Order: sequence, then structure tokens, then C-alpha cells
Amino acid sequence: MNPRLFLIAALLSSAACSDADEMEERIGPSGEANAAAATPLPPGSAAGDARAIAESTEDFEFEYSWPGEANAIPALARLLQGRADTARAELVETTREDRATAAEADYPFRPHSFSGEWQLVADLPGWLSLSSTISTYAGGAHPNTGFDSLLWDKRAGVARDPLALFRDPQNFQNAIARRFCTMLDAERGERRGEPVDPDADDYFSACPGVEEITVLLGSSDGETFDRVGILVMPYVAGPYAEGSYEFDLPVDTALLDAVKPGYERAFSLGPQN
Repeated sequence: MNPRLFLIAALLSSAACSDADEMEERIGPSGEANAAAATPLPPGSAAGDARAIAESTEDFEFEYSWPGEANAIPALARLLQGRADTARAELVETTREDRATAAEADYPFRPHSFSGEWQLVADLPGWLSLSSTISTYAGGAHPNTGFDSLLWDKRAGVARDPLALFRDPQNFQNAIARRFCTMLDAERGERRGEPVDPDADDYFSACPGVEEITVLLGSSDGETFDRVGILVMPYVAGPYAEGSYEFDLPVDTALLDAVKPGYERAFSLGPQN
């Protein structure tokens, strides 16, 4: 298995799954949002107020939060509360198992941690775009960082993967490849102090595919999506020491051509540099 994909899967196992072609979390017959709909909001959690959950024990630290714009939508707030509950349950179970293993092997147990912070990317008339930074620590040499994103379709009451608004992931990748890979190589060259050799037999010199990045949809006018954010977690484009990479691409004609029919009105050309 590609080492980058293995690391992504391991780090983000507690994040919600997504189908880039047709990921829909419905408040209805099935799906995560349906399950989340049965999860009541905690007492004192008012819609419109930012929600922050924090718990500290001898074994773990747990934090999870989302902005007031998301909390103002009851179905979305329940979905995020459900994700928080799932992440906490997995943290508790992993911590319990690792403490037992440490006791059996007679080595010190190191407390674990999980932090998931959702932030507002864009609040449009028909859409709410969110991004999440996920930080985990499981007793190893260092913590790990990952990313997640979602779109809330206000009219349909559905959570969608940003890539679901495009014809397919490959169309999206083809539309951004030239700009994204050029920007990534320039930034990697600066961090490494030497140019990246694209012909090197080294996956830290290759340009990551769409399945290895997190896509955000942003807006500069508050009306349409005219910017695309690309987040690349550590270990994907370079070693851990290089950290994560973040890029912002204005929507161009290639991206507009990749938009799935029915979503064209949600997009417009972004300011071109």
C-alpha cells in the first residue's frame, strides 16, 4: 500500500467517511446525519453559539468544537455532535487498550489526546463551507495532524463532500494539477533548500493525488465559490519535519468546466493573479 495513503487512513480513521462522487449525509432514511439526528445537543448548547467540548482525565485529553454558524443549523449541529461522540468513544477505547498493553509490557503509559476544531470557510446564501484541523497523540514520538472538510447544502439539508460538486475526482484533479503541483514544488524547494526533482524515485517528490489532499471551497464575495483551498497533511508531500502545506487557488475556467451539472450557479471565476 502507498505509505502516504496508509498514514492518511491511520490518522483520520476517526473522521467521517466520504464518497467523493456522491457523499450525502441525509437527515432521512440512512447515513451518518440520520444517526446524528438522534443525538440531542447537550444542555446549555444554544443554537448560534459556538460549541466547544473539552474533557481531561488521567488517560486522555479530548477537545472538539465548531463555529456558531454551524451550531445555528440544528441538523448540522447534531451531525457534528455525533462525530464528536464517535471520536471520543474511539479515543477512550484506544486509550484503555494502550494502558493495558503498557501495564502488561511494563513500560510507562503516555496519555493520549484528540482535538478536532471546525472553522468557517464560507457562509453563502445556499451553502456553509467548513474545514477541520485534527490533532492526535497516541503515545508516540510526536503528535499527528490531519484535515477534514464538509459543505452543508442549506436548501437540501444535506452534508456533502466538496468534491461531490464536481463531475468526478479525476476531473477536479486534472483542473488543478498544473497550478497546484507548481506551487507545491516551489514551496517544497524553499523548505528543503533545493529544487524538487519530479523524476526522482521518491514519493516525497511526487505531486499528491486528489485522494491524498483535503479540498475546501471558499468565497471572496460571499455569494459564490470562487476559491479552492488545498490542505496537505504531514507525511503526504514531505517528511513530518516539513509540516503541512496549504494553498489557495482562484477558480478558473478549467475548474468551472469540471463542475457537475446542477451546481454551476454555486461557482464563479475568482480574482486571477
